Amino acid sequence: MFQPGLRANDITGGGSVALAPAIGFAPPRIRSRVAVPTDFDLVVDLGRDIGSAHWWRGAATVLLLCGAATWLGGTIRPLPVPADQAYTPAQQLEAQPQAIAPLALGSSTGKRVAANGQLVRPLSQTPERPRIERSVSIGGGTGLAAALRRAGASEEDAKTVADLVGSAVPLNSIDRGTSADLVLGRRANTSVPRPLESMAFRAAFDLKLAINRVGGELKLKRIPIAVDSTPMHISGAVGGSLYKSARAAGVPANLVAEFIKVLSFSVDFQHDVPSSAKFDLIFEHRLAETGETRIGRLLYAGLDMNGKKLGMMRWTLGGREQFFDASGQATQKGLLRTPVDGARITSSFGMRFHPVLGYSRMHKGVDFGVPYGSPIVAAAAGKVVYSGWHGGHGNYVKIQHNSQLATGYGHMSRFAVKSGQMVKQGQVIGYVGSTGLSTGPHLHYELWRNGQAVDPRSVKFTSHTQLAGKDLRAFRARLNELTAIRSGAKNGMIRSAATGNKGNANG
Repeated sequence: MFQPGLRANDITGGGSVALAPAIGFAPPRIRSRVAVPTDFDLVVDLGRDIGSAHWWRGAATVLLLCGAATWLGGTIRPLPVPADQAYTPAQQLEAQPQAIAPLALGSSTGKRVAANGQLVRPLSQTPERPRIERSVSIGGGTGLAAALRRAGASEEDAKTVADLVGSAVPLNSIDRGTSADLVLGRRANTSVPRPLESMAFRAAFDLKLAINRVGGELKLKRIPIAVDSTPMHISGAVGGSLYKSARAAGVPANLVAEFIKVLSFSVDFQHDVPSSAKFDLIFEHRLAETGETRIGRLLYAGLDMNGKKLGMMRWTLGGREQFFDASGQATQKGLLRTPVDGARITSSFGMRFHPVLGYSRMHKGVDFGVPYGSPIVAAAAGKVVYSGWHGGHGNYVKIQHNSQLATGYGHMSRFAVKSGQMVKQGQVIGYVGSTGLSTGPHLHYELWRNGQAVDPRSVKFTSHTQLAGKDLRAFRARLNELTAIRSGAKNGMIRSAATGNKGNANG
């Protein structure tokens, strides 16, 4: 291509005619002999100089070219091609594996070829997998062997595993529902069980057990799990309800119940504890290296009632665990002063006007107003001598504690014990209701001494155990160690004693 203003003799050595850009496509010999005006342009911009002679020539050129194309196009005829025939159903089925379509519209991949007698031979029996991996749930105790048999292990392997596990941990200590992973190997034929090749499960919070077949014999391997057993301290204000405040701070319900039970021998939670009092709980908190946590026993229970402090710590003496106060004295009262939590006295012992019968008569017990369904506990250990309907008392339970003392509990909504059953002090025996001659949910609590009804709040007797010497020094050292743990129970947060790591108390 030539640039504007390039002279022909610069290329061919001919004359001195200047070539316009519009004919730059012509051969050099022609350009050297044809003189073309420099302002001649076949391509006219119809957007410029509208109405001029130059514009009209361009418009005429466009119309001429359009007319020629229209005339020539009318003379072209389509080539004769036969129309495609529609697929038959058989052809559609044959072409479907090669089609591209969504699965929802019935697409498929590849073509399936039916088996024939030359390429496929029937098997006499289904081939077995060389090994089977399964996960089973252990029912606890003797359920270990039964779970293995249900999984397909032989009776001999199940018994061997139970013996091996029993040598490491008591079988009845395995939590119900524990999951175990096992592998069953190849068997000689389908008429015999598969041999157990390996098995692994968590037998305890701090121990994992693995059983493997080595040289045809099952062997046990203990895998310890590191556990941090740092005590945890939670404290807070009693407020309107000790139970609700402690639960809101993150204390488990069973520890709150034990806390109340431990201190109820020395204080009446219904009347002696003001809302401004402070509570302190220290309990076992176990954290495994695998991330699981477990709450253990209550170690220390304390109350600060506006300067009057009361604290009890768990201590073992002569193989028996008891709670001792700071002086090393264990105090056990014969009866709980209040067999139901969160109650208020609505009617005392003595003569009174009966709200249902409409006349005055002797009231042989104390009534505690408490919400419907609240648990009722045994005031002391003993034997249930009666559990059933008892006239105006409605659903009624009577417990004989010794040859002299017995307690009665009336107006229950339902029972938790049966006649003839032995109960422990603090054990739930029923739930508050309004059965019998009652105007609302409450507990009617009676105390019988030598067959005569007496005021339950008038009986007070204690038994003491005093630590001394080496035991007392060890006790006080441990007490100082526990009480030195700083509480982190503030605004629902708890703190580990050793690491100081914070965590949500409600978790």
